[in-house]
Amino acid sequence: MAIDVWMQHPTPGFIGHEMFEPLRRWLGMEEVPQEIPLEMTIAAMDAGGVDLGIISAWHGPDGPMISNDEVAAFVARAPDRFVGAASVDLGDPVAATRELRRCALDLGFKALRMIPWLWGLPPNDRRYYPLYVACVELGIPFCTQVGHTGPLRTSETGRPIPYLDDVALDFPDLVIVAGHIGYPWTEEMITLARKYPNVYIDTSAYSSNRYPAELVEFMKGRGRGKVMFGTNYPMMTAERALADLDELGLDPEAAGLFLDGNARRVFKLA
Repeated sequence: MAIDVWMQHPTPGFIGHEMFEPLRRWLGMEEVPQEIPLEMTIAAMDAGGVDLGIISAWHGPDGPMISNDEVAAFVARAPDRFVGAASVDLGDPVAATRELRRCALDLGFKALRMIPWLWGLPPNDRRYYPLYVACVELGIPFCTQVGHTGPLRTSETGRPIPYLDDVALDFPDLVIVAGHIGYPWTEEMITLARKYPNVYIDTSAYSSNRYPAELVEFMKGRGRGKVMFGTNYPMMTAERALADLDELGLDPEAAGLFLDGNARRVFKLA
């Protein structure tokens, strides 16, 4: 079984956003439904052998597309299948820090996830910095996106160097989980994971047959404790993401750490 470290349960506010029109086409949704059953997401997890998912809230400049309270409700309905990842209003760092503390201390969320391209602000922007202090104090990871963007938004904010490099230097105690591999800057992302003890990579948005060769070699060797499985569901299902995993040639220890062990350690999961 596996832990999926990046997934969303799509709410109408999320799936109906104009930038996700290609996703609706791919899912065969001619109209945005009033409600998407949580059972659909759990069934997709079951089909791919995922027993636990870290599901994210989404907050952008126009407000929440998936609110923290919606995520908390999903977790409450299936606490053995989900844990929450918060998202907050980067435009108001003081209120954002208060909300992050509420999510971690009152709702039991295990991470903060921010999407830099939503804000047009790279992760070394000063508005993130109070949140990094809070993450360190709360003992939770900061999760973010690296690499190019799927939606028609700028990819510049997803460059690992200099942006995440600066953050890791300024906050050595901050645990950083960089999702979406970092392509086409995968080597940069691997370099940061090698350089900093608290920097990790997750493979969300990519199927295993599309992992860059340099990432696979990293997973087999010194990076076996540094890479975690993710899907970015509903954009990618676990069944599709893991269909060709055996072709990578990971030994049992490396495969176990990738699918389960690293996530349990980094996110402090029971």
